[in-house]
Amino acid sequence: MVWIPGPYPAVFDRPGLLDCARRIRQPVHVLSAPGRGLGAGLGGQVAGRGPATATVVGMLPPVYPEWLGDRTFTRAHQVRFPYIAGEMATGIATTDLVIAMARADMLGFFGSGGLPLERVEQAVTTLARALGGRPNWGVNLLHSPGDARLENGAAEMLLRHGVPCVSASAFMTLTPAVVRCAAAGLRRAPDGSVVRRTRVFAKISRPEVAELFMSPPPAPLLHALVDAGQLSAEEAELAAGLPVAEDITVEADSAGHTDRRPLAVLLPAVQAVRDRVVERFGLRTIPRIGAAGGLGTPRGVAAAFALGAAYVLTGSVNQLSVESGQSDDAKAMLAGADIADVAMAPAADMFELGAKVQVLHRGTMFANRAGLLYEAYRRHGGLDDIVGAERAKLERDVFGLALDDVWRSTAEYWQTRDPGQLTRAQNDPKHRMALVFRWYLGNSGRWALAGDGSRRTDYQIWCGPAMGAFNRWVAGSFLAEPANRTVVQIALNLLEGAAVVTRAHQFRTCGLPVGEPVFPPRRLAPEPS
Repeated sequence: MVWIPGPYPAVFDRPGLLDCARRIRQPVHVLSAPGRGLGAGLGGQVAGRGPATATVVGMLPPVYPEWLGDRTFTRAHQVRFPYIAGEMATGIATTDLVIAMARADMLGFFGSGGLPLERVEQAVTTLARALGGRPNWGVNLLHSPGDARLENGAAEMLLRHGVPCVSASAFMTLTPAVVRCAAAGLRRAPDGSVVRRTRVFAKISRPEVAELFMSPPPAPLLHALVDAGQLSAEEAELAAGLPVAEDITVEADSAGHTDRRPLAVLLPAVQAVRDRVVERFGLRTIPRIGAAGGLGTPRGVAAAFALGAAYVLTGSVNQLSVESGQSDDAKAMLAGADIADVAMAPAADMFELGAKVQVLHRGTMFANRAGLLYEAYRRHGGLDDIVGAERAKLERDVFGLALDDVWRSTAEYWQTRDPGQLTRAQNDPKHRMALVFRWYLGNSGRWALAGDGSRRTDYQIWCGPAMGAFNRWVAGSFLAEPANRTVVQIALNLLEGAAVVTRAHQFRTCGLPVGEPVFPPRRLAPEPS
């Protein structure tokens, strides 16, 4: 077969092939020409014989950003793109961010972690009013191992308001709250299929936790929920044949809480677990596996899809978006971060367990100061053991207050939030010390959110290496200007660039001598597929 060119001539050199690779929405003919080797041609015609400059040896169809993931994901959630803006906690992922994503035919989750229930309910009311009957928005359900009432209350509220998607995060096991979200409202359609009222996503970083969410709920949990009047017998029966979550988000080396697992290792491991679970239970509904963590450039996103991700979820880079709840001061600090400008620091919510979060290191002393607190916690049995120069240093350099004053403020907080913590602190000096130290860890994030310049060196800002990669990618481009950084523009540019990278990879698999394409961000609008 020969190729008859149209408006575009055949290209055989690297610059020409790179330009061809960027035209992702056009089919490409792979060509061979005597003395020129392999090349590519856009458009044109293929004929059995006739005058031609090249012979056709293959053909590549168009590549659309919409096609990069699993088509069942876009159908299930009635979205156009296989892309999620994740639930950055304490309201950094705002209602405005979720609304913008939903209206752009993508999916976003409100960041409810760390917020009081009444504040989350206000956000849910706002979202339900703005998005009407749209199915492509959701709210985070954060596991609260020390406060089951909070977790159960959050689940009850989400179900009461009919939130269509729930992203369960920080779970190490299944709880009644998350199983109830997955099972409540299940019904059988006239064609015999099972319809979910609430679609649960599970964000995980360990294969063994993924397995729990991919499997049907344990019978004892379902029976307990039926006995408590929180599920009907029919709902429990239907749930017993379905995975708890149909979408499993594999979180690799991310900002904030992270196990720092490489995506290229973790994602295939979870995919293998999924295949075993589907076979073991004979599931007709096959859970989809998405990717998160470390995704800040088109090449990173393309790599996730190349690993078989059904969808991608971005998190910390969206802190730079116009819709983000992060302060302008903190955004400016993030915009100056490079790949190595991160550190691990003790986590406020799991301080006593030694858990850590990945944070911005450049421009803030938080990681160092939080580390001093954890070392003091390990060495001492209580606040009274911290004396002399060490106590003075903590009061001066970390808290900015006397420890006694910090305790009074801490006690006032827990008297309202959970008086049981104060009872325990009275009998356990080490727990009292932990609560005082957590005052600093908790407030450091609030100071960053508020942009409190007087505590700028204490800002706790969740950040991973992907932020530095993002900053390098957007430097000098349209997205370098803060006013242009909407969450939708970030998403569209990452997806468009990933499609270009994917096209270039297709060229290489055909033997075309194409290099690595550079995709500079630009103003984009969704184009028809």
